[in-house]
This record gives sequence, structure tokens and C-alpha cells, in this order.
Amino acid sequence: MKCRVYSTRDEAKGDVYNYIEMIYNSKRRHGFNDQQSPVTFEKQYFSSLDSV
Repeated sequence: MKCRVYSTRDEAKGDVYNYIEMIYNSKRRHGFNDQQSPVTFEKQYFSSLDSV
């Protein structure tokens, strides 16, 4: 996240939420899908559907 000063707490919370949901969670490895990021897991999943 970029360092900035927010006018309100709600504005800051919105930016933190967007960072976590849109950036961090899409890259973070998850145990339920073989320690792959959700993006990598989905790419492999949809690739396997195309090859069937």
C-alpha cells in the first residue's frame, strides 16, 4: 500500500479492505489448494478443463 494521509477512518479502512481482498488474498498461498495462490490454482483448474 502506498503511504498517504486519509481524511477519515472509513476511507482508510476502505483502502485496507481493498488491498487485502484484491491484492493480498489473490497472491497469498492457501493450504486447501496445495499451497498455491488462488490465481495460480484457478489458472491450472481452467487449463485442465480446456484439455479434457
